[in-house]
Order: sequence, then C-alpha cells, then structure tokens
Amino acid sequence: MKIAVVGATGMVGDIMLKVLEERNFPVSELLLVASERSVGKKINFKGTHHTVIGLETAVASRPDIALFSAGGTTSVEWAPKFAAVGTTVIDNSSAWRMDPSKKLIVPEINGQSLTQEDKIIANPNCSTIQMVMALAPLHQEYKIKRLVISTYQSITGTGVKAVQQLDRESKGLEAEPAYPHPIHKNAIPHCDVFLENDYTKEEMKLVHETHKILNDKTMGVTATAVRIPVVGGHSEAVNIEFEKEFEVEQIREILQNTQGIEVQDKPSDQLYPMPILAEGSNSVFVGRIRRDTSHSNAVNMWIVADNLRKGAATNTIQIAEYLIANALVSSN
Repeated sequence: MKIAVVGATGMVGDIMLKVLEERNFPVSELLLVASERSVGKKINFKGTHHTVIGLETAVASRPDIALFSAGGTTSVEWAPKFAAVGTTVIDNSSAWRMDPSKKLIVPEINGQSLTQEDKIIANPNCSTIQMVMALAPLHQEYKIKRLVISTYQSITGTGVKAVQQLDRESKGLEAEPAYPHPIHKNAIPHCDVFLENDYTKEEMKLVHETHKILNDKTMGVTATAVRIPVVGGHSEAVNIEFEKEFEVEQIREILQNTQGIEVQDKPSDQLYPMPILAEGSNSVFVGRIRRDTSHSNAVNMWIVADNLRKGAATNTIQIAEYLIANALVSSN
C-alpha cells in the first residue's frame, strides 16, 4: 500500500510512524506530508530517510490511504481532494466526526460498519476512544442509562507547545503559554474552548461522540474535562448507571475478555491504572472497578490510556489495518 502520513512532523505524526513500524504495516511507498514550512525536511522510517513533501504533491501521488493528523482546517480543505483521487482518508481531527455522512470508528466496536464507499473516515477524540473501549461491551450486556465522566488529561493532547510550557515552568523559567494559566503544579478545568452552555468543546465531544459510536442517543452523558501536568496519557473517572442489574465480578470478567483492554484492579497491592505506566502502550487500562454505594445499578471505574497511541495514532492505523484485512481499500 502507498501510504501518506499528513502532519508527519507533529506529535501524533511521529507516533504514527513508530506504530506503522512496530506493527509491520504493509507500506510499499511512504509519503511524509506536512505544511510548506516543513517541506524538504528529512525523517527516518525503518532506517531510510524520507523527504517531507507538500499537500499538492501528495494528492498528485494518489496514495491508497492517507492518515491525517494536521488539524481540522487542513482536513476540511484537503481530505476531499485526496478522496477525489481515490484515496481513503482516516482523519484525526474533529472536522468530520459529527458529519452524519461520515463514520466515526473504533475498529473493535464498529469497524464492521465500514464499506468501500467510505473515503473519509473519522477517528474519535482521544478521551472518547479509551472510554468507549470499556463501555461498549458493558453497554451490550447491561445497557447504559447514564454516564458521569471526569477526565484528567495529559498536556500532550494540546501539543508540543504545552510540553515545552510544562518543562520550562518546572525549571522556574518563563514559557510561551499554551494555556491561560500555569500548568506546573496545577490542574486546569478547561480543555478546548468554552461553549454557550458553559461546557467546553472537549466535554461535549465526550457526549456526542459516545452517542454516535455506541449508536444510542438515549443515554445521559455529562462530563468535566481537566488538564493536569502529566505526559503519559489521559485518565478518566467514569460513573456508569445501567438499566439492568449487574455483579462487579461479571463486569471485571467482561472487561478482561475484551480485546484491547487490560484490567489492573488489585488495590490491596496498589495495582491500578496510571498514565506513567500506560505511556507507550496501545492498550486501554481499567481499574478501581467498584459498585457505586449510592446507587444500586451503578459502578465506578478508572480508565487510562496513552492518548497519542490508542487515543490517536494507533486507532487510526488499526482502522487502516481493518480496511486492508477486509478488502475495503484497493491499490490506486
């Protein structure tokens, strides 16, 4: 397959290249694509240096699959241009997620909905992906009635500028701010922009994307998203109210048998998911599974994943792998 990585010089683009190599993805020709200011830069992939090219050159090359992580503005303008020449685009931005004509895909959950006609496929938000990985098998078994979500999100979700801000602040230096407040030794209850309803865009992504991926708009979803000074991944405290009765051990067993989930749940041994342990892994980690003592049909759990991997790069590449395995994409 001729593969284009659009946004190859960014944080997610860098991880995409690592994951493509780790998973031995079938790349016959690799196109590394970025903005004009990065054209000509050299990037190593599998021991070979590749020269970064521009978007127009990439479209003219008619790649079979384009993995996009270059922001919503770029996706809106360029994804249709790639699709028009027969390329299947898998996009990491929020540009296409809520478009009713586009699929929002986590392969383990709804990959089977994909067809050859899907030329622009949306990758969900990082905080949504890790959560629905744990929710989907439980929703199938018990039907979720309501979710109350609190996220504790890595600065890597904001990008390089945020990483630099934390690094400089931790050394007592002034930094170009990625956030409206210091992030070192702080927690900022402000991820993305505030909307008219006083929720942030990130919080509403958790609402709308969960409904779309699980194909159920009847469940109530409310969220608070917080940025914290960690780099390993996002953490989420999720309270789940079911319509059916459950046993905690049954929930633990369902999650243990779910592909892509690792249960770390032995508090007596101080075993529970943490971003410092999730960093670099493609799995979603679930722990602190316990009945809500205030509600008979509710359970609390703690969900952690590397937001640059399963939350972004890995899920994108898994979608591409699903397309190839099911003959849903063909060589141009």
